[in-house]
Amino acid sequence: MPAGSTRKIIHVDMDAFFASVEQRDDPSLRGRPVAVGHAAARGVVAAASYEARAFGVKSALPSVTALRRCPDLVFVPPRFDVYKSVSRQIHAIFAEFTDLIQPLSLDEAYLDVTENLAGLPTAWATAKAIRARIAAETGLTASAGISYNKFLAKLASDHRKPNGQFAVTPDMGAAWVETLPVSRFHGVGPVTAAKMKRLGIETGADLRAKSRDFLERHFGSAAGWYHAIARGEDDRPVNPNRVRKSSGSETTFNRDLTDPAEIEAGVLRMADDVWEWCEKAQAFGRTVTVKIKFQDFRQITRSRSHTGTVTSRGLLHATSLDLVRSIYPPGTGIRLVGVTVSNFDAPAADETGTLPLFGDAQLACAS
Repeated sequence: MPAGSTRKIIHVDMDAFFASVEQRDDPSLRGRPVAVGHAAARGVVAAASYEARAFGVKSALPSVTALRRCPDLVFVPPRFDVYKSVSRQIHAIFAEFTDLIQPLSLDEAYLDVTENLAGLPTAWATAKAIRARIAAETGLTASAGISYNKFLAKLASDHRKPNGQFAVTPDMGAAWVETLPVSRFHGVGPVTAAKMKRLGIETGADLRAKSRDFLERHFGSAAGWYHAIARGEDDRPVNPNRVRKSSGSETTFNRDLTDPAEIEAGVLRMADDVWEWCEKAQAFGRTVTVKIKFQDFRQITRSRSHTGTVTSRGLLHATSLDLVRSIYPPGTGIRLVGVTVSNFDAPAADETGTLPLFGDAQLACAS
């Protein structure tokens, strides 16, 4: 950006995307607490409607816990092909307003509309037009955050959910951040938030009051990011050519497994999922990682890097099996396995050219 220029950035976030698609397509689900996932004993919630969220049901929650919290919860199996199709519709709408689109997942993206293609005078009007088009074409609602940087835009999109929008202007950004709990900040996860609380940091104002030296002592290389966001600062551009760093898939078994044949069958299914993406995207990595989660929720990973890329299903299968066999005998039951390919030799385009299949985090659904 030229010196002195102010970006106009919108963060668009679909409202309870997977669950909303299911409620749209099945009118009997509207107004009811819905969970996308499987009600099996080892299932997990992939997404929850707002009616379900009122009971404390949320993504990644075990299905049995979700049902305890909401006995009337309705489970529907995920339909990822449908979600991807709707996501492409939404992405096409974005492209009518700007070329600078950075997808984060199927249901959210950053848009730089400093010079929007529709010629609308403000980012507020642009966000409103985008949301109206999404509603008209998909029957779904979206929320939007508008600001002069990505950090604030993402925070703002949560402020009027569902089906609303909120703007953080340059003259209010720093002061607004001070009023918020640090647990809401992008880049501050539960573990870091707990550590900050022990250090007396619970709000943006608390974070801003800490010196750069203090933050470096306690948070190392992340200190610069925390120091900046406490002041509402974020210079990251909207990057439409974000490089895909990995592709992975994982599954939670219906019961804990100790039989090697059953464990390896699960690993091979996940390797096949990953291979299908690699073939479609024509993106091949050199590193294979197998993730194992045990009955007691202890988690380990095993990785192997090849000198060249993994360009055959057979090599991916063989590597994945070698890695999981390295933990035999497991000693306790295994509840989850996952396979990831990473360390791409060249930037990996996503299946649509720009839109990630599942974002950076893969959903773990019961098999």
